[in-house]
Amino acid sequence: MFDIALFGSVFVTLFVIMDPPGITPIFLALTSGRAVKVQRRMALQAVLVAFGVIAVFGICGQQILDYLHVSVPALMVAGGLLLLLVALDLLTGKTDEPTQTKDVNVALVPLGMPLLAGPGAIVTVILAVQRAHDVSGQLSVWAAILAMHIVLWVTMRYSLLIIRLIKDGGVVLVTRLSGMLLSAIAVQQIANGVTQFIQGA
Repeated sequence: MFDIALFGSVFVTLFVIMDPPGITPIFLALTSGRAVKVQRRMALQAVLVAFGVIAVFGICGQQILDYLHVSVPALMVAGGLLLLLVALDLLTGKTDEPTQTKDVNVALVPLGMPLLAGPGAIVTVILAVQRAHDVSGQLSVWAAILAMHIVLWVTMRYSLLIIRLIKDGGVVLVTRLSGMLLSAIAVQQIANGVTQFIQGA
């Protein structure tokens, strides 16, 4: 049976990390001066790159951890700290907005990686896949990942319209709210990791 709760948890976590409203002005800045068709193609390319990176870590995450001799609790604490850093950036508005580069396909770098498929999203997916022990859990996790990337594609593809509707103030508001929610998720993840460390000792 499809796990709605797990789907919602993974989707919301990825939403606040990947921050579709916050990525909209960055996408517009990086693709400004290009034709609308080119902007839409770059939006699709960025999402495909991000999904590819996330999928690789989702599928091979356990093997990567085993090779590096990293435990899941250690990854949870490290991931929580990374999420907390992202949350603080969202709350303080100190995120770096890279400048446009005509000679580089910005859909690949920095949009696809690391803006979309950043360390926070990667760690979240690895942990989510590991916590899904049955087929329904795996299906729910991957459905949430796919749904999140569809949201990202729609957001960037229609970014001009979205900016016109919510204005800059709306983007700032949603970004700050996302930061508050993400900080709570980060603290909970750190607490869970420390608890597992203590239980495993």
